[in-house]
Amino acid sequence: MNRRKTTQIKVGNIYIGSEHDIVIQSMNNTKTEDIDATIKQLLQLEKAGCQMGRITIPTMEAAKAVKEIKKEINIPIVGDIHFDYKMALAAVENGIDKIRINPGNIGGKEKTRAVIEACKKAAIPIRIGVNSGSLEREIVNKYHGVTADGMVESMLKFVDYFREENFDQLILSLKASDVMLMVEAYRKIKDKCNFPLHLGVTEAGSYRTGTIKSSVGLGILLAEGIGDTIRVSLTGDVDQEIFVAKEILKALKLRSGGINIISCPTCGRTNLDLAGIVDDVENRLEKLDIKTNLNVAIMGCAVNGPGEAKEADIGLAGGKGEAIIFEKGKIIRKVDESIAADTLIEEIQKLAATRQ
Repeated sequence: MNRRKTTQIKVGNIYIGSEHDIVIQSMNNTKTEDIDATIKQLLQLEKAGCQMGRITIPTMEAAKAVKEIKKEINIPIVGDIHFDYKMALAAVENGIDKIRINPGNIGGKEKTRAVIEACKKAAIPIRIGVNSGSLEREIVNKYHGVTADGMVESMLKFVDYFREENFDQLILSLKASDVMLMVEAYRKIKDKCNFPLHLGVTEAGSYRTGTIKSSVGLGILLAEGIGDTIRVSLTGDVDQEIFVAKEILKALKLRSGGINIISCPTCGRTNLDLAGIVDDVENRLEKLDIKTNLNVAIMGCAVNGPGEAKEADIGLAGGKGEAIIFEKGKIIRKVDESIAADTLIEEIQKLAATRQ
């Protein structure tokens, strides 16, 4: 698919923009002032595949913690700033890689200018975040509610001000918890500027509902070539955000490497615990972090196994208390159901090793 053309923005040791792979982000739910806990979670996110972490900077202690946190991690970190511009200045002073602000709640032009000057001097970018829930009252009144047009007007007003201040190291986000409102806002902004866009359905919900909302919203835009960096916002375990983000990109063929699981929905022909095997294999493969591209089929019977899934690199098909392991449709082993998952993992590892 053709990506929307954007400028290139450097954040720490990575680049964001249409000439680069789409970057996966997440946000810590630790207290930034708790340096050890924050470092631990960032390293955990990094291991899961996160390429950029965001931390909240609500206090001067949190801003000062940035210096120590940076010593222990490898991915860039973004300082999330609300209400107090001095937190942004302190975060920049302590080595933050990017600042995220909503100019609408930072305290006016003079305070925004101070943040711009600090970032300009440190050569770090700013993400302007316009959220549907914090739109300026005058814009909400003008459009008789929160609308995509209002979100775009708010964003362009801020962009114009940053340009007046000769600052163009910008990434933009127009997030909403309403999926289609978010989609409409990004569609409307895409031709009005060429800055990279950070996508996300904000406050998407739990792993179950948030995964669906994020997959729909991000999937629509990414399929249209819109978006340069993404975050899946889920309540709870931040590792789940990375897993879902990676799967969205893989499904759209915007990310290479790793295992693509193909599994049937089961039917009356299924004679083994296919759901249990799929969960077991997925969980174990995620921990192995295999980089090779492999299509792995886990099917309930021979009809859906070597038959419909014959193009899979490797797979498993169930029988009555047993399973067959096949490679490109050719049966290579027959094993008891009790060791089916173990055997499939073993064969996947062997195949991945030969390809690497």
